Amino acid sequence: MEIIRKWSQAIWLLLVNGFWGFPVTGNLYQGPLKVICSPGLNCYSCPAATTYCPIGSLQQLLLGIRFSIESGRYYMGAFVVGTMGIIGATAGRFICGWACPFGLYQELLHRIPSRKFSIPPILNGLKYLFLVFFVIVLPLVLVDDFGLGKPWFCKYVCPAGTLEAGIPMVLLQPDLRTTLGWLYVNKIGLLVLFSAWSVLASRPFCRTTCPLGAFYGLFNRVSLVKIRLDRDACTSCGACHAVCPVEIRINETPGSSECINCLRCLSEACRFDALSLEVAGFPLRSRSVSKANVSN
Repeated sequence: MEIIRKWSQAIWLLLVNGFWGFPVTGNLYQGPLKVICSPGLNCYSCPAATTYCPIGSLQQLLLGIRFSIESGRYYMGAFVVGTMGIIGATAGRFICGWACPFGLYQELLHRIPSRKFSIPPILNGLKYLFLVFFVIVLPLVLVDDFGLGKPWFCKYVCPAGTLEAGIPMVLLQPDLRTTLGWLYVNKIGLLVLFSAWSVLASRPFCRTTCPLGAFYGLFNRVSLVKIRLDRDACTSCGACHAVCPVEIRINETPGSSECINCLRCLSEACRFDALSLEVAGFPLRSRSVSKANVSN
């Protein structure tokens, strides 16, 4: 199952970053696919990106609401919000575990041999603050004289944007180097911080900072695709705890908003058929256990 998941992550990485003509054009892809929402966090300004980032687009919608109202143009942004809602209601944080490029980046870094550390659970709540304040409140409230706000999360925080867009565009367009200042240095610093943290701990950005993961996590209990727990079959052996990359106890908190649905607990740990993959209320996959496995 883990091999299949890695292939899924790689395929999604190529699908949402499929414009490989950027070294020749030296600019962003602006073709018809750019109206499609990437399911995971993938920067619109990445020169290879063929889709738009849901968090970036949500900020662009919110930062322009005052200007739109004052100019008599009432844009509801149903396409952006609706797309995110449909993806969340369908798959929840399966997107984080199976389709997000920056999630794959963190997982690859975590494979580097080093001493590994846990992330205090209290830090998990920070990503909801980033979602509320940096993605929603600040773009709406802090506006200029024209009534326009800023994409605060993209501009000041997002390390995925720095990796996928900030660094490549500076390399592609040398003239941009004259405009670099403290903001760019700050973004590089955050990228270095999360990269180093990813070596030492599993998926720190996803767990503490990512607003898209926070949004999708709200749907984990009600999404059409999720992990189902059979409490009668569960022996509370704790095997699922040991393999979980986000350090949750799924037998104690099924449907946790922290679960990225990587299915490692189901495919690698549980020997008692207590966990299964559920699609629209129907168990799609469970693991039959031989007597030999149960006895081990």
